Amino acid sequence: MAILRLQQLITRHVGPIELSVAAGECVCIHGASGSGKTLLLRAIADLDPHDGEAWLDAESCSSLPAPDWRRSVALVIAESQWWSERVGDHFAMGVDAAWMEGLGLPTDALDWQLGRCSTGERQRLALLRTLMQAPAVLLLDEPTGNLDQESTQRVEALLDDYRRQRQAALLWVSHDTGQIDRVAARRFILRDGQLAEEARP
Repeated sequence: MAILRLQQLITRHVGPIELSVAAGECVCIHGASGSGKTLLLRAIADLDPHDGEAWLDAESCSSLPAPDWRRSVALVIAESQWWSERVGDHFAMGVDAAWMEGLGLPTDALDWQLGRCSTGERQRLALLRTLMQAPAVLLLDEPTGNLDQESTQRVEALLDDYRRQRQAALLWVSHDTGQIDRVAARRFILRDGQLAEEARP
């Protein structure tokens, strides 16, 4: 169980940000296009230059090699990168068959060529690939942005199970207010580079 804590985090026009996300908690962020939501997640994942610090319990981002930090604090984006044509080549850690079924993916999907996958299938496979690394924190950048309603429900259910079973901390960027109402324990709007907490409806 791990707490994600941001301390005076600044990246480009975002910050300074102070925020804690507890183990087993889902916090959602929304805001206008260009407000810096993706920039914030990329800074937390140590993909972009930033000032300030991010902490996972007592370990600081700056004290760890970037690959180690990103295994524990994993960013999931709508359009993930792929480096091999065969889907299964991206699952060195194996795959949880129940998770695949939960996402509506057949077990033979690992034998597919990436080129035959739809955008939504690639998005669900990328999420599954990340979950197999067992991160303590998930940074979710519109993880259902390309999905239909049924697939969105499947992803929300799997992330909820993962959060509760692994006591993972979820920081979830979404433009869908209905989704935020469903999944968030706390919600913030990012405006003028600052996070402002909003009351639950």
